[in-house]
Amino acid sequence: MQIDLIETFLDLMETRSFNRTAERLNITQSTVSHRVKALEAQFNRKLFTRNKGGTTPTSSGLRFLDHAKALQHQWHEATRAVENAGAYERSMRLGIQHDLAEVFAGRWLYAVRADLPATSIYMEADYSNQMNRDLAAGDLDLAILYTPHYLPDLHYERIGDMIYRLVSTTARTVGELQPETYIQAVYSPAFDRAHRLALPHLSAAPLASGQNVAIMDLLKTLGGAAYVMSNTAAELAREGEAFPIEDAPPIPQAVYAATSIRTRHAHQHRRIIGVMQDLLASCSAARQT
Repeated sequence: MQIDLIETFLDLMETRSFNRTAERLNITQSTVSHRVKALEAQFNRKLFTRNKGGTTPTSSGLRFLDHAKALQHQWHEATRAVENAGAYERSMRLGIQHDLAEVFAGRWLYAVRADLPATSIYMEADYSNQMNRDLAAGDLDLAILYTPHYLPDLHYERIGDMIYRLVSTTARTVGELQPETYIQAVYSPAFDRAHRLALPHLSAAPLASGQNVAIMDLLKTLGGAAYVMSNTAAELAREGEAFPIEDAPPIPQAVYAATSIRTRHAHQHRRIIGVMQDLLASCSAARQT
């Protein structure tokens, strides 16, 4: 398989520009043209047309798109399988939302390793946008994230919720909060919408972040108020750093598992998702006791 031809085709489908694709792939424009022509020669069909308005895929190019994505994904899977060949029967690349990694990474991988001892695991914490892209490109096998993109080749399922609570270093009620010292949490688009509905007067803060651990440090350093995860709120209260705003509504954040459509029923994927689902459920049960 000439994967460079496939990846050039896929990038050109995104950019619709030979120049832009050449820049992104760090190759010359003539190399892009050569690769496209090589693919077109194999199919004996034009895949793109070029005119003053730019580059446009032909009907043949559009038909090939889904197959090209599948080929790219299979190539990445095959490459990892060969590179990681050794004592383990298979390998998995997992992604997890930053905030979830802060709470669950250790327990998640401990349980996964116990359940799938013949599988080698690589895990990275990231934001949903990047994980969606990595899943689509075949660079991740499974991800636990906050914001699904519902891409055609991916399968998403809601597996639980994380609860965020408003805390402050000085105020005790919503009415006492000062907008100028408020730190706006933007953990996801859905969280941002819920926050704007609940506290619209605090939705234009001078400082914002999308990561729980960063917001916790900002609260300790600068003071003020912000939404943090429930366990962080409890930790800050125990340390005397910040206290819950009792009349502020908690904001739930949905958690999703994302996989390729082809592997959504695979045994190892179901077990890995099930472990995280159990952790989220136990966390929810602990909050209610």
